[in-house]
Amino acid sequence: MKTVNLFLFGIYPYIALTVFFVGSLLRFDREQYTWKSESSQLLYTGSLRLGNVLFHVGIIGLFFGHLVGLLTPVVVWDTLGISHSTKQAIAIWSGGALGILCLIGLSLLLYRRLTNPRLAAVTQPMDKVLLIWILATLLLGLSTIFLSVQHADGGVMVLLMQWAQYVVTLRGVTGAEYIMAVPALFKVHLFMGMTLFLIFPFTRLVHAWSGFATVFYLGRAWQLVRPRH
Repeated sequence: MKTVNLFLFGIYPYIALTVFFVGSLLRFDREQYTWKSESSQLLYTGSLRLGNVLFHVGIIGLFFGHLVGLLTPVVVWDTLGISHSTKQAIAIWSGGALGILCLIGLSLLLYRRLTNPRLAAVTQPMDKVLLIWILATLLLGLSTIFLSVQHADGGVMVLLMQWAQYVVTLRGVTGAEYIMAVPALFKVHLFMGMTLFLIFPFTRLVHAWSGFATVFYLGRAWQLVRPRH
């Protein structure tokens, strides 16, 4: 079990991140015509706007919430006077709310895509895998809330933070030891989440890169369009 734990949480994160970055770069370089979200609005508009808004608000909030919550050093929270139990309570309520929004939106989009004949006909196998994988990861994440409530001291949360910070500082092999004492449900959720990065370059999720890149347009010079004489 120690060897499996070492691979899954000490080595696998780097495999997933390498595929995530290199795969995204190669796809952008070689297959730019596939670099899109493949909108289905023209085929069927029902439930699209509500589901799309709820899903994106939820998943973007969860992404940045995990990013800040896991990668902010413990000493920063201690300096701010925020106890581990308080931080965990914030994570439970904010993560739960965002998770429910994401779940409602994803359920609407999944139902819409699988029940409408026109959408079902153009849905690729990877689209189904992606949606189901996100749904499973999300449900596992929401399920961990019940365990977190039982560990109100924030001890498990600190272990997860230490592991994540060891990974990003290239000490993942050592950091894997922090996961040994974490309940199995958290481990499965972590694995599912890391695998999302692994499959990211092979799905329509690549359009997220373009979404984040749009901030650079704010500083771009005006484009002059002259009338034809």
